[in-house]
Amino acid sequence: MAANSRPIDARGWLFEVLDAAAQTETWLPIAGLTSFTHNPGESEETAETTAFDSEGYYEQDVMQRGATLEIEGQYRINPTTKTQDAGQAYVDTVWVYRLGIDSNNKVRWRHKSQTAWVVWDATVTPGEQGGENNDKTSWSATITRSGKPTSAPVAGGQTLAATTASKSGGDA
Repeated sequence: MAANSRPIDARGWLFEVLDAAAQTETWLPIAGLTSFTHNPGESEETAETTAFDSEGYYEQDVMQRGATLEIEGQYRINPTTKTQDAGQAYVDTVWVYRLGIDSNNKVRWRHKSQTAWVVWDATVTPGEQGGENNDKTSWSATITRSGKPTSAPVAGGQTLAATTASKSGGDA
């Protein structure tokens, strides 16, 4: 074990969806998340390149890279206005109904300790919602990357932890 490293908390990941209809660049945080799974090998395609001179060993080339992001949590509303969380609502009421070339939208995600966002052009598949007697209503979506990922710096270049520490006068 490396003495100078520590694991990061899963609760520190942030996920946002771009409101493509907004007049100015507007990223909507997706609230209420309780778990996520990033699968960087989803939709990967390979081509076998094994030949006689491979001496009996399998060989391949990766021909296509893919990735998905499954996000799950609790369906959230504003208790005063009864409106759904803006990020969840955008996914549920805008993005999932777009088809063809309009079905792509941008999402970004990062850990609060990171100074750059991972940015994807992606499509979305809505997940199941439900619950039992004493449950909170669930919410989920699967986001599938479309094309090559990019990155973008966090505004001001600071991590959430550094921003919080500087506002409180503490160490980052």
